[in-house]
Order: sequence, then structure tokens, then C-alpha cells
Amino acid sequence: MSMSPALIRQLVEAEVSHIRDARVQAHIQSLLVEPVAIMREWDYGTPGEAYPCWAVLNHATSNTGIAYCESGFGPEAPWGLVALSGEQMSIGMDSGWFSSLTEAYFESHASTDLPIWRAFRQEGEEAYPGTALTPESDWTSTWEEVYRLRAADPAARYHCAHSVTHR
Repeated sequence: MSMSPALIRQLVEAEVSHIRDARVQAHIQSLLVEPVAIMREWDYGTPGEAYPCWAVLNHATSNTGIAYCESGFGPEAPWGLVALSGEQMSIGMDSGWFSSLTEAYFESHASTDLPIWRAFRQEGEEAYPGTALTPESDWTSTWEEVYRLRAADPAARYHCAHSVTHR
């Protein structure tokens, strides 16, 4: 399909509409940019092979953003974490590409700006991330608590995650 800024905006709007948390929705909207296609090298192809990746969200503080690309890891995972500038301007690795904008956002540096993080304990075969142990807090404080819990109880599994509902 032939992409255009208007079509990319529609895809982004559809993705953001699935987010129920007003803080996350507002934060994503504040970081959205006018979609622009940037040619990014495909590291897994022939030298010089590149695809258009549409920049949709910029997080200048971390020099990272989210792009939409139908090639490369798309269509299964068309939303990817990308560098805004510097030496690493390629499409990147598969671990940085997701099936939804929201998944990409929660794996990005941008999401750490919000106080949506909680410490979780995961028991046995319990689904990730497990049981929330703390109220929501900022990224740094939550990780400090996770490290404290891990030191006090090294046999258990503790994680930093969010409990924001999406999709």
C-alpha cells in the first residue's frame, strides 16, 4: 500500500485511541510529530538496502523515537524504536520492533517520563509481571525498590513494570 502522511496519522490515531490511561495518551500525543519518511538502512539485507520508515514520535531527551515501517520487520512488527540522529540510523534489531505503537512506547525511553511504574513480584508460573507490590511511582524510585527487594529476597523474582491497560 502507498503510504502518505495522512494515512500514517490515521494509523497513529487508531493506535492511541486504544489507550485508556489519560496520562499515557496525553504524553504520547505531546511527542507526536508530523509523519515524515526517513530512509533507514536494513542491516539484514544487501549493503545499501534501505526502506522508508515514517517518523511519528520523537523523544529528544533520549535521542530516540518511534517509526512506522511496512518493510523490514513489518507488517508483523511495523512500529519500531529508532535513533533520531547519530551513527545508529538504521532500522535496527528485531527486538526493537512491535506490533503496536503502544507496545513500542512502553519499551521506549519516553515512557520512563511518567510516574506509572510499580514493583512486581512474580511467583512460579504466574504470568508476567506478577503481583504489584507498590503504588505507581517514577522510573528511578521504582527501580531502586526493585533492587532493594532483590537484595532482601534473592530467590524471588522482582520486576519494574506498569499496569496501564491498553488494547
